[in-house]
Amino acid sequence: MNRQPLTEVVTCLGDGHDGVWNLMEKIGVKRREILDWYHLVENMNKIGGSNQRLNRIKENLWKGEVKRVLEELEGCKKKQAINFTKYVDKHRERIPNYELYQSQGICIGSGSVESKIKQIGARMKIVGAQWKAENVPQYLKLRCAYLNGDIA
Repeated sequence: MNRQPLTEVVTCLGDGHDGVWNLMEKIGVKRREILDWYHLVENMNKIGGSNQRLNRIKENLWKGEVKRVLEELEGCKKKQAINFTKYVDKHRERIPNYELYQSQGICIGSGSVESKIKQIGARMKIVGAQWKAENVPQYLKLRCAYLNGDIA
């Protein structure tokens, strides 16, 4: 009874950084890993080339058609295209049918979480403040509640 199993699948959303996925591995087996759509497209745009090809790649990524994307990029010699191919191949299991997920209300982008992290970071930067690491979590809860108007 020390650990209760998760009853639902936890959605884990992240960019391509290994550290993010290493942390998510600790959650357990009932998780759905999703590569952030907006990070994926940002990386795709670095490969350059014709707009037609980029649109085809983007459409295939949107539908989770990783194999088609890799076929489209096969034989490309540009460094950016090679890097993107490796990125897609590495994260192929984390590239779902984004269209389907979005229609089901499953989050496909981490922007709102990143925004909240920046907001909390800004709230912690009070002029003249000094912090002990062990006190930060408790203070964060209190400070956020105050700034959100939850306490007077």
